[in-house]
Amino acid sequence: MAEVVLREVDKVYPNGVHAVKDLSLEIPDGEFLVLVGPSGCGKTTALRMVAGLEAITDGTVAIGGRVVNDLTPKDRDIAMVFQNYALYPHLTVAENIAFGLRLRKTPKHVVAERTAWAAGLLDLTAYLGRKPKELSGGQRQRVAMGRAIVREPKVFLMDEPLSNLDAKLRVQMRAEIAKIQHDLGVTTIYVTHDQVEAMTMGQRVAVMSQGVLRQVDTPQRLYDRPENLFVAGFIGTPPMNLLEAVVTLGDGGATLTFGEQRLPLADEALHRYPGVRAYDGRTVVAGVRSDDLHPVSLRPELPTISARLELVEALGSESVAYFRIEARTVRTHVSGDEDAVERSESKESIVAGRPNLVASFPPRVKLQLHEVVPIAVDVAHLHFFDETTGAALR
Repeated sequence: MAEVVLREVDKVYPNGVHAVKDLSLEIPDGEFLVLVGPSGCGKTTALRMVAGLEAITDGTVAIGGRVVNDLTPKDRDIAMVFQNYALYPHLTVAENIAFGLRLRKTPKHVVAERTAWAAGLLDLTAYLGRKPKELSGGQRQRVAMGRAIVREPKVFLMDEPLSNLDAKLRVQMRAEIAKIQHDLGVTTIYVTHDQVEAMTMGQRVAVMSQGVLRQVDTPQRLYDRPENLFVAGFIGTPPMNLLEAVVTLGDGGATLTFGEQRLPLADEALHRYPGVRAYDGRTVVAGVRSDDLHPVSLRPELPTISARLELVEALGSESVAYFRIEARTVRTHVSGDEDAVERSESKESIVAGRPNLVASFPPRVKLQLHEVVPIAVDVAHLHFFDETTGAALR
């Protein structure tokens, strides 16, 4: 087992594309770290540099205290699990699992023992004599996991291993992978673009965009304490509502103005975001999670804003309601393309009829489309960001 340390790592391709910028990360021995971000953010490039599949332009990568910049992939004692499984179609499950051990000329009895152990761990014992074409997608992915596990590497590297599976199987497999990693205690770096996958699997999650590490923390702290607009808008389903608002601090208390509507600024929010006090009379970006918006009938004690209901998605366990209010909205995530991200982090005027406020309501709340209704806002849990830099106002 080993820790993985990246120090000021850069990757610049010959065409000038700066894929990873000054990336510094420490992954302790045995940790399950997830790298997450939109397509093109640099997360897979970072993983491939750890694996030795991409040359490092600048900085260092160390595994187990040893700098591995100049080592080949086979000399780094790592194992990778890829998106496409990369199984040999002419070999049986047992032969696929044992392939790496046989290449290393491992004694036959050790190969047999390790293969049987991995098959038992992954519930593949009954399939050892089958070929990959006779397996389901989930079983093939487990075979790829088994091939990595039997080698007993210092580090597991996983590049979107579940993206080819259907939704139900992805949920099942992510639980299995997390359990296997926990049982084995092997340092693991897992890459995904799916933030739900990241939040449910990682002990810590590193959020990237445009080649830059935006924040790394536990899943709950990323959700509760985003450090910038990108993380606030990327983490969470539905994403955080981000609206421009004007702060007013006066003898009668602090208020937040959205267009023509006002909300009181709770002391709890000011305590969490003390930087707001320096923005008296200025515009900030105010964020509110969908689960901090409530039907007035359920939370009559909370202050309200009025909004027009445009769409309802009934999901069984909850109803996701899309409203429109007369306030300017800020979006933080459209795609991994650099220009698109730059545009999406800038201010955006409302398009008539376009929802810009999303709420998660209990499933049996009665909602009428196109009506203007009051929404109760838990102002104690508001978030605040600088509209220019995107930094949280802490």
